[in-house]
Amino acid sequence: MKRIAVYAGSFDPLTNGHLWMIRQGARMFDELIVAIGDNPDKHYTFSHEERMTMLRVALSDMPDVRIAEFHNRFLVDFAKEHEASFMLRGIRSTQDYEYERVMRHINADMAPKVCTVFLMPPRDTAELSSSMIKGLIGPEGWESQVSRYVPHNVFAMLKEKYKEIFPRF
Repeated sequence: MKRIAVYAGSFDPLTNGHLWMIRQGARMFDELIVAIGDNPDKHYTFSHEERMTMLRVALSDMPDVRIAEFHNRFLVDFAKEHEASFMLRGIRSTQDYEYERVMRHINADMAPKVCTVFLMPPRDTAELSSSMIKGLIGPEGWESQVSRYVPHNVFAMLKEKYKEIFPRF
């Protein structure tokens, strides 16, 4: 039986931490579905289509990774619909652990056959979050800092997005 996993996020923007998770998932499973979702409680910097483009470009060298989207539904229902037996989640901190621990139990109540797999990223990406990346943008020299934490295509999109606010490009 094919081992299919789902790794979901909003990816606003995609970070090197996300890429590490995706590469690990691609190694662990026969197929990894990277699912982009929208959270109505969040304000996004990039449109849904821009985030899909980020993923398509950054993951173009990974044939066993498929990009999909889901809206207004539980992730476990999305996983079942795509015949995924696993959901891949990252743990960066104790706050992540507590949130993911609770979600794992709720998801198991809803879909007992879908197993949640947790990975802890290495130290060099453990502190990365999309919010942290966006918080670095602006001060002089931000470009050299941010370029270290995101894929090249994402950095180009960030520079384009912020060029009107920070016109020194």
